[in-house]
Amino acid sequence: MPRVPEPAGSNSNAVSGRLLAALVIGQLGLHSAMAGLRMSAPLLALRGGRSEWAVGVLMALFALAPVLLALRAGRMADKHGYHRPVRLAVILSLIGVAVALLATWFEGWLQFVLLSAAAVLTGAGTNLGLIAILRTAGHLASDSVQRVRIFSWLGLAPSMSNAIGPVLAGLMIDAAGFRFAFAVLLVLPLLSWHFASRVPVWRPDLPPGHGEGTAWDLLAMPGLKRLMGVNLLLSACWDVHAFAVPVLGHERGFSASMIGLVLGSFTLSVTAVRVLIPILAHHVREVTVLRAAMLGTGLVFAAYPFATHPWMMGLLAMALGVTLGCVQPMIMSGLHHLTPPRRHGEAIALRSIVINLSSTTLPLVFGVAGAAVGVAALFWGVGAATAAGSWPARRLPI
Repeated sequence: MPRVPEPAGSNSNAVSGRLLAALVIGQLGLHSAMAGLRMSAPLLALRGGRSEWAVGVLMALFALAPVLLALRAGRMADKHGYHRPVRLAVILSLIGVAVALLATWFEGWLQFVLLSAAAVLTGAGTNLGLIAILRTAGHLASDSVQRVRIFSWLGLAPSMSNAIGPVLAGLMIDAAGFRFAFAVLLVLPLLSWHFASRVPVWRPDLPPGHGEGTAWDLLAMPGLKRLMGVNLLLSACWDVHAFAVPVLGHERGFSASMIGLVLGSFTLSVTAVRVLIPILAHHVREVTVLRAAMLGTGLVFAAYPFATHPWMMGLLAMALGVTLGCVQPMIMSGLHHLTPPRRHGEAIALRSIVINLSSTTLPLVFGVAGAAVGVAALFWGVGAATAAGSWPARRLPI
């Protein structure tokens, strides 16, 4: 395959065609394998006699490598472009799932150690591939409208993966056991390897002195810290919703299936809004959408504790899916606007660190806070903070 200089942009047809599909499926393969393992590995550990605390540690390990290795992954993507990071990501994911498969032949602590290693490897592989894919997608766009459209389509991959991976793994476990399920999950990263061949090999055009800056230098760029703060607030809202809805539903006496439908309606709404954003992208500005999302999320969170019926919670979950579902494309577009092209991978890595730190630490904080002041106060507190954050967000230069 010929090597060409990395383009600053591309035409709309090329971006919306086979190339974009290859990027989406590449992310889907890696993320689905990780999501399937993230559901099934804790279940295997529990059946092996591990405690809930040990399972919590195992779940946290999926986010450990992204936190520790994200900046290195971002710089690798900046230096080598798409193919080398994605191939390494596929290899790490394949090894991770293979280690989980190996764990099915053991018992006790050795099994748990192998599952822990699998969590770290698949977490690292998925994050490395995600950073390279997002960086490449940003460089395909020639303006902010195309960026929003591209990142909206790419935003479908995580929500689809979080359904495909766990459902596939669950069906395989019930049909033939964990060993067969892990063997099936091994196929998913190979999808990423196959579709990577459809992405042109671009050579990043790096200026002299590339790689000499630090993450703190990057954060010093105008508007970037403010954008990361907005991202942190809105990421916390995702975590609050995932944590608090089951608790609130249990307090209301809702069945497990009803609580599942509430969470499912949120995911469905997120997916729907990300399908609509490419159609509306030329009518909106990133900062306007982010501020509206923060205010809307604050209002939904204020109403959640008053939902006394499942259908009321379902409607609120759908409204929240609209407000939070439109955030990721706007954040990613703003990130590419605020940072120089040669450091886009590093900027995406910083965002990855923020999200993964939020997902690993905030649920613990929410658990303590929910026990101390109640889940309603948790909704109101985080909602008020997010709505208030829309005021400083008005100064985002995007």
